[in-house]
Amino acid sequence: MFNSKKVEVSIQKIDGFSSLLDKIELFVLREDEIHPIVSGNKFRKLKYNFREALQQNKKGILSFGGAYSNHISALAAAGKELKIPTVGIIRGEELESKIDNNPTLLFAKNCGMELHFVTREAYRDRTESYFLENLSLEFKDYYIVPEGGTNEFAVKGCEEILSDHTLNFDYICTPVGTGGTIAGIIKASQPHQKILGFSALKGTFQKDEIRKYTSKTNFELLDEYCFGGYGKIDANLVRFINDFKSKTEVQLDPVYTGKMMFGIFDLIKQKKLKENSRILAVHTGGLQGIAGMNQKLKMKKLPQIEL
Repeated sequence: MFNSKKVEVSIQKIDGFSSLLDKIELFVLREDEIHPIVSGNKFRKLKYNFREALQQNKKGILSFGGAYSNHISALAAAGKELKIPTVGIIRGEELESKIDNNPTLLFAKNCGMELHFVTREAYRDRTESYFLENLSLEFKDYYIVPEGGTNEFAVKGCEEILSDHTLNFDYICTPVGTGGTIAGIIKASQPHQKILGFSALKGTFQKDEIRKYTSKTNFELLDEYCFGGYGKIDANLVRFINDFKSKTEVQLDPVYTGKMMFGIFDLIKQKKLKENSRILAVHTGGLQGIAGMNQKLKMKKLPQIEL
């Protein structure tokens, strides 16, 4: 899976979706097509982390995530394919009795991932030294990857998102969670390119994380399109995602890429992006989370995301 060869993906031009594109060209970097399950930035983030774990002769890989974590799902799938044991530290004790009703956790379990559930209070300490030391004692000789996968190896992998094929774009747009993906993109970007990060969470606190890996300043973080916070969406976003898929055949996820694409069109509408420019939107995958989101939407009697 994570061989030495660089992975190149297709770039799809978006035509016919909106008259807003009459004076701006929009393209999607189809990172979601890298792998059926370990797709997008999760593939990029895990690539060098798995290599490092193997180089250190670790017994397995341990990481952290919530109920519908793309990272946990991808880690479990990669571990199964590469025959490397994985452990997931999951936020929320109450989820332990609900695995069978949670598509993400059930998938991870079926991949062979060992799931350990902790209280939300305990989970807040996941980066504290005492918490990590206790995990190292319980899971001896396991390689620990931070929540969301962001560390120096993840950023190195995300630098490979850009290539010679992405040089002629003025704007590079990407969803932002923990900040690792955009950090790698910024590092690999060209001086003429502006990197726009669309935060899936309230706030632009990821700037501190980004600055750990690059001194470049050709980027901007936006949280105006987070729809109230992480994992929060409304009927307008669902309709946008469904309309986009119907007209372009590109499936967006509701937590990351849907919000980014919604934001891109709003910025074009507001004339905040230069006319006659070329925009590249990075599709970071995460489509596995749609099933879980549809469960939530159904409970709230909101429209479903079409698959």
